[in-house]
Amino acid sequence: MFFIADGRRNPLDQAEVFKPWVEAQGGEIARVLCIVDCALVEKNPPLVAWVEACVHFSDAVLLNRREGVANKWLSDFQGRFTDQFMPCLFEFVKNGRVKNPALVLDPLARRMTHAFDAEQDWIFTDSEGDVIDEDEVTDDDEEEIEATPEIDPYFVRDAAGRRVKKIPDIAKYLPG
Repeated sequence: MFFIADGRRNPLDQAEVFKPWVEAQGGEIARVLCIVDCALVEKNPPLVAWVEACVHFSDAVLLNRREGVANKWLSDFQGRFTDQFMPCLFEFVKNGRVKNPALVLDPLARRMTHAFDAEQDWIFTDSEGDVIDEDEVTDDDEEEIEATPEIDPYFVRDAAGRRVKKIPDIAKYLPG
């Protein structure tokens, strides 16, 4: 089954409810694809933050609509994610196609987030509040160790319930 998110709405809101919805349907998430309108993002630099959020949740990023986009911009755009060691696959779309569709659809998870993983990740902290590896926890330490579920950085909210990591409203940059 394929699910296509609404490209005019906040991808964080959609990603946050997606995993529970898929699990309620008895499914699992195999692949998350992001299609980038390079011409739109080049013309509207604030949208880079929107795309960064999408890339964080994606296994494969398809770079589309590159006609007229400066090569330097495209190189810098890709370099931004290479410098962050993003594990997702970046592929060019040419004539409506990618070179290797099987690679793009390979269910190997390549996304930065763990939000869609089957098992919950945990963060362990010692009595001073320092994060420690799970392997460092011994039976003697268990009373001094606190385990809390890991929350994806894009899902963290402040005391007022607003997201800490904000992204622009893409609808403001799209034609009516």
